[in-house]
Amino acid sequence: MQKITYILTTVVMLLSFSVGCRAAEHKPKDASTVEREVLVGATDTAAYMPLLRDKRVTVLANHTAMFSDEEHIVDMMHREGINIVGIFAPEHGFRGAVEAGLQVENGVDPKTGIQILSLYNGNTKRPSDETMRSFDVLVIDMQDVGLRFYTYYISMLRMVDACADFGCEVIVLDRPNPNGHYVDGPILDMKYKSGVGWLPIPVVHGLTMGEIATMAIGEGWAKSAKLTVVKCRNYDHQTHYKLPIAPSPNLPTQHSIYLYPTTCLFEGTVMSMGRGTEAPFEIFGHPELTGYDFEFTPMPNAGSATPPHKGKRCYGMDLRTLSNDEIWREGIDLSYVVDAYHNLSMGEAFFTPMFEKLIGVAWVREMIIAGESAEAIEARWAEDVEGFKRLRQKYLLYAE
Repeated sequence: MQKITYILTTVVMLLSFSVGCRAAEHKPKDASTVEREVLVGATDTAAYMPLLRDKRVTVLANHTAMFSDEEHIVDMMHREGINIVGIFAPEHGFRGAVEAGLQVENGVDPKTGIQILSLYNGNTKRPSDETMRSFDVLVIDMQDVGLRFYTYYISMLRMVDACADFGCEVIVLDRPNPNGHYVDGPILDMKYKSGVGWLPIPVVHGLTMGEIATMAIGEGWAKSAKLTVVKCRNYDHQTHYKLPIAPSPNLPTQHSIYLYPTTCLFEGTVMSMGRGTEAPFEIFGHPELTGYDFEFTPMPNAGSATPPHKGKRCYGMDLRTLSNDEIWREGIDLSYVVDAYHNLSMGEAFFTPMFEKLIGVAWVREMIIAGESAEAIEARWAEDVEGFKRLRQKYLLYAE
């Protein structure tokens, strides 16, 4: 029997923690600006630390899992004497230094001496049976950005399935979704299920990690592990949460996180989306794009060793000029992809197979090639959005 516990307590002592765990911008529906203090799940120690005492604990976390400005959740738990027997590292690694798509190898965390366990070992995409039998509780703490093709939730759900098979408990220390104020994009056609799209949900799902885990178990998309979600406090789905730490190397700014639902679609085309520059996912271009004054040259850097169009001058657009309000109002803006497609006049060659994996359906490419406008294409997925919002309603842990 599925057992899901939602925990929300009030621990006054934790109010002393600073912006690293609680900063937020709040823009209510009336668009007036009100600052509001948000406390992430990790700060609610009274809710989960008693569940870890005298247990063998593993942690699925990365560099974003900060307990305070100065201390990682693993370091805090280690200091408090929790028996952490292993750390599972998702994409980008435990300390966040691994490029997207590269494997995270086993090792030892030099700060704590705790073994780091890769999620990518073997063809099963899950830890060995021996590893699964070595712990009782898995704690998950990762900052997501609320998109179907952002892979942290996939790492989480693979581990939820494994924990269900081996009777391990799962505790999700929830964090706000910086794109949690809206839902947009088509629902994934599951024939395009991949490592960048795991569930039949829209591109922008508007859920926190705790809500995704809850919904995945409730809908039968994940196995029924014993799940506890430690909720954020002072947060709802109209809170525009400003991340204190970049969640991955190629999303270095809050602005890039807001643009990511739109600009990541260029990953499924011949275009550059700014990898190998100081503004990944905030700019886009191509060497043969015409009629644009903005130019840039992608070069290898910490975020991308082999960026598209490396060393070539690209022409395109600098979206850093857009305000946050403009991005929030527009949501996914398919017009950039449509305009670039017509500008380059390459036909089908403009797209790669990755495009369907990202957008989630075949008909978006088909409508672009047929000459349909971005507005017409976006209108077609509106029904998907409304249907999903109805479906997710019973799994929401925070007010809309």
